[in-house]
Formats: sequence, structure tokens, C-alpha cells
Amino acid sequence: MENQDPTRLRSHRWYGPDSLRAFGHRSRARQSGLGESDFAGKPVVGILNTWTDLNSCHLHFKTTVEAIKRGVLQEGGLPMEIPVMSCGETLTKPTSMLYRNFLAMEAEEIIRANPVDTAVLLGGCDKSTPALLMGAISAGVPAIYVPSGPMIKGNWNGQVLGSGSDVWKYWDERRAGNLSEEEWREIEGGIARSPGHCMTMGTAATMTALAETMGFSIPGSSSVPAMDANHARLAAEAGRQAVRNAWQGPRPDELATRKAFENAVAVDMALGGSTNAIVHLLAMAGRSGVDLNLDDFDVISRQTPLLANLRPSGEFLMDDFYAAGGLRALLNQMGDLLHLDVATVNGNTLGENIEGCRVFNDEVIRSRDNPMAENGGTAVLRGNLAPDGAVIKHSAATPDLLQHTGPAVVFEDYNDLAKRIDDPALEVTADSVLVLRNAGPVGAPGMPEWGMLPIPRKLLEQGVRDMLRISDARMSGTSYGTCALHVAPESAAGGPLAAVRTGDAITLDFSGRRLQLEVEEVEIARRLAARQEPGSRYARGYTKLYIEHVTQADRGCDFDFLEGSAVTPDPEIY
Repeated sequence: MENQDPTRLRSHRWYGPDSLRAFGHRSRARQSGLGESDFAGKPVVGILNTWTDLNSCHLHFKTTVEAIKRGVLQEGGLPMEIPVMSCGETLTKPTSMLYRNFLAMEAEEIIRANPVDTAVLLGGCDKSTPALLMGAISAGVPAIYVPSGPMIKGNWNGQVLGSGSDVWKYWDERRAGNLSEEEWREIEGGIARSPGHCMTMGTAATMTALAETMGFSIPGSSSVPAMDANHARLAAEAGRQAVRNAWQGPRPDELATRKAFENAVAVDMALGGSTNAIVHLLAMAGRSGVDLNLDDFDVISRQTPLLANLRPSGEFLMDDFYAAGGLRALLNQMGDLLHLDVATVNGNTLGENIEGCRVFNDEVIRSRDNPMAENGGTAVLRGNLAPDGAVIKHSAATPDLLQHTGPAVVFEDYNDLAKRIDDPALEVTADSVLVLRNAGPVGAPGMPEWGMLPIPRKLLEQGVRDMLRISDARMSGTSYGTCALHVAPESAAGGPLAAVRTGDAITLDFSGRRLQLEVEEVEIARRLAARQEPGSRYARGYTKLYIEHVTQADRGCDFDFLEGSAVTPDPEIY
């Protein structure tokens, strides 16, 4: 490879000079068992590993990281594994979203503070992907993202189970009295059967696909199941590519362009991807200095057909998607809907990476002339209830509820919801609109996945399985139902959601993209003026920092002081 002058490497500033400080760095390298030939003039590849026993989605990363190291060594680099926060979706409380920005800050500072020439980002579970990419974009050092891959299919009594989606489905049946405790425990043991992220088109599968679409991953890697041998092969290739990129780039800012974000939005729509992708892409764009907003999502959604027949919007799971040709086949189907000239991490354009990729099952990946739906899976709503926007995954909603007016049943917060939702005395019908507030970035805090409000038990027993639900929360990407989410500004920030009272009529007009509180504007203003400012339970620490600096959902819920593409200087090495 041309122009491999060691002084061009970022790590040379640590290891190369004839100085007292560089002596210390080299002597400590030798302390760890390395010889001069291991580190002198070689690119240092920092592998940011989100492995932990607490995150079952990443359990196989102990072996994945060894494959990456093998690739780095083969190409003549020095692999250095760096543990970072896992941000696991299942066990991290009160919500992993609270810690997405924490991991993003950690990734950025770990890369900047250490002799890293290229970063390999090892993630997969929901928030790990956007967090690692946000950090890498801000750090500005070449980076490659290695996704964990989806777990294998779930199984119960011969039925294929999809993680998340079937949890909600069967929990409703359990609450309705249609499923025994023994059957529920059998489902519990069969729904997540291997390492890897959710195998439905939830947030994890969506974000790993979008990382690849934007050029941050080795082509094809986001579709490979965690337990497939190709996962290790592509991880090793990521290690080899990381060494090459230490010399020749590209840098994250060369990948995270306006065109790349437009591609990501289009692919999100074609996949029927998670509503969470909107918040994460907005945050990533904010780090990149790219002017992306909610209206861009709606414009692109109207132009993009839904092509992936994947749960929760469709029928199949990620293993089927992989066998059908995977993401590259879907991208090739989209063709002129994408900017094919954008750069990718392997030095080719996106168009070059997907050329000739075929669909092997057109029920899983539909053709353009036989889409699941004419428009993308997610839409943006506005109106006096969401002046700064709200989102809805209409591909997973009940069509009859997309044009609906009903009386509100208001829950002040999640504790109020949990206390009253199954009360037989709750005044609610199938036409009611369930409203949850104080569940946003500040109000919860952290904007948890509470947006798929449970159906009241007495309605479940009557056969009701969906209702219009509105909140300033998020919902799991594996969820389904007619849920208007991410209402901005949130109620805790004085948004109109704080003015809703039980009995008020609310209208969802999906075709008009409108979410309306049918109350006179002067009355809404009066109610908001009389509202008492909520106090905070958090007087110190990270959560206090979060509440004081997190932006609203329409800006991506990043920290205000981390937005923007201004360069932070590399550290001085004294």
C-alpha cells in the first residue's frame, strides 16, 4: 500500500518520537508483552467492545473480537481491545435510552484520548449502534461498525416466535385469560434461543441495517445471523479493512453525509423499520452537521414503498431476510430511490457494493411492483397536540384506527398507568384514546419504551386488541399497534400533551398527518398557563446532567453541548 509513512499515523504521536513521554508509552507497551515490531509504525486498531454478561445479545462477542483481532494482525496492524458500556436493552434501567448519550460520550473520548488510528465498533443491541456511531462521528477517526447479527428464530409448540413482537401478542392473551401460566413459561423458554439481537425488524435490526446503508459496515454484514459462520468471517474482514483505513480513510464525516442520511431514511421506510430509528438518525445527523429534520422523514416515506415482509409489520424474521438475499438485495431492489454514488467503508460506492445482488424469495423481499404498501412504514404527524411533531408506525397499526376520533383517558405517568389500567371501574371503551404523559426525555426521564400502552384488561376480555394510544414516550421497535409516539414538545417541557384532560376529544387523521386535541386554543393556553412546573427527583450525577441538557425528540434527544460538527482538538502529548 502506498504512502505508509509511520509519521502519518495518529498513534505515532504516542509511540514514535524520541522523547521522555514516548519512552514511557513504549516501555508500557513492552510491559504488556509487546515487542518493538508489534507496535512500531503499525496502525493501532482500537476495538470498542460492548461485551458483558449482562447483555445476552452480545454474549458471542468474546469470539467475535478474536476474529477481528485475527484480521487486524493479518493486515499488519496492532489490535487493542477496549471495553465500553454495553447499554443492553433488557436489563438497563430505567431505560437504555437514558444511557445512549453516555456510551456516545465514552466512545468519543476513549477514541480521542488513546493512540487509536482506526476504531472498530462492536455493537448490535438497540442503543449500542447509534451511540457508537455518534461517538465515532464526533471523534473523527476512521471507524468500522461490526454488528452482532440477529439471534436464531424462536419456537413454541411448532410455532415460530419473534422476539418482542410475540411477547406483546401473547402477554395480551395471558392478561385476557387465554393462556395458562405453564404455556407462558414455555414461551419464555423458547422466544430467545441464542446470542444475537432481536430477529424481528426492531430497533436493533433497523439500526444495524442503516449503519451498513450509510457505509459504516462491511457490505452484507448486518443481515448475517449471529450464529452463522459468515459472522466471524466478516468480522475478520472488518479487522483487515480497519488497518487499510488507518492509512487511506474514509473518515466518519466522509460517510455521514446528507446523501447517506437520505439513503438511511429511505431504507428505514422500505424495511418497515423501528420508530426509534428516527430519534437516532436525528442525533447522528446533529453530530455530523447535517440538517435533517422530521419533515425529511415524511417526504421520503411518501416516496418509498414498504418492501420487507418482516415482523412486526409483516410475516417473516431476519433469518428469512438473510436467506432471501439480505440487505444488499433489498438495496438493489430500491435502485433509483437511493444515492448510489455515496462512499462506503471498503472504498467502493454503495452502488458498487450492491451490484448484482439478487432476491431469492420475493415474498420476504418484495419487488417494486408488488410492495407490502405503497409508502414507507413510518410517518410524521403534526397538529396542536404535537406542534414539533410525533411519529407513527402505520405499517404495524390497525387500518381502521388511522382515522379516528375518541375521548381521552389520561394517565399522568407510568405509575398512574400501572395502577389504573386494569381497574374494572376504569371508564374506557374501545373508542377511547389512551394518553400517557410525563414519559419523555425529561419527564420519565430518558424517554422509555412505554408508548405501547397496555390495553385495559376488561377490553382484552371483550376481544379488543388495539386502541389509539398517544404519548411522549417511545415504543419498542418490535411493537405493533396504533401508537402515536415521540410527541414534541413533551408534557414535562410544557407541551400541549400537558393540557389534555380525560374526556377531551382527540383526532388522529393519518391521511392528513394530523394529531389534534379538539379543544379551543384559548382553553389549551389557559390550562398550560395554570400548569405547575414539575420538580425533579434528581439532584446530582449523570441523570441530572441528562435532564438539564437533553434535547427534545424532534432533535434526537442528544445533549445540546454535543451537537454540531465543530472539531475538538486531539490531546496534547506532554
